[in-house]
Amino acid sequence: MEKIHGSVVDNQGRCVHYASAVDVVGNKCFLCKKYYACFQCHDELEAHNFMPWPLVADPGAKIVLCGVCQFEMTADEYKKQSGCLNCGQLFNPNCSKHSAIYFS
Repeated sequence: MEKIHGSVVDNQGRCVHYASAVDVVGNKCFLCKKYYACFQCHDELEAHNFMPWPLVADPGAKIVLCGVCQFEMTADEYKKQSGCLNCGQLFNPNCSKHSAIYFS
């Protein structure tokens, strides 16, 4: 089972920076290959800044994790849905504003 790292508030991946009912997504850093609740948690806990996943080079990579059911998705699958493809948990629509931080 994959783990969402960070200053996690609960077991579904909510952190001290993003803790609403729909903040349950972990994104994988390209450099360390770990899922983090958010880029801020990552940058506080790692010796490097969060590195976005290069989608052109690896479009099929499973790099987004649902914190509710631990289902892994590609960035394309995640971007096309309002919730988890496996369990239906809704995701925060405002996360799209940070897309450039997580995907390149």
